[in-house]
Amino acid sequence: MWEEVEKVLSDEVGPMLATHGGGVELVDVSDDGIVKVRLTGGCAGCPMSQMTLTSVVEEAIKAKIPQIKKVEAV
Repeated sequence: MWEEVEKVLSDEVGPMLATHGGGVELVDVSDDGIVKVRLTGGCAGCPMSQMTLTSVVEEAIKAKIPQIKKVEAV
C-alpha cells in the first residue's frame, strides 16, 4: 500500500500543495489502514493545516485507496 499512497501524494496532493508553497511527506502506512504524513514548507504550522490534512490529503488518498481509514499528521 505504501507505493499506492506515495503515488497519490506525488501525483495529486503534492502539486496542489506546492502552489501554496507547501508539501507533504509520507511517514508511515500501517497494516490497519492508518497513513501518517508530515506537512512541509508553507503547510507546516499553517493555521489551516488540519483542514488541508482532512479535506485535501485524506480525501485524495481515500478516493484512490478505499482501504485507508485515516490520515494523521506527525
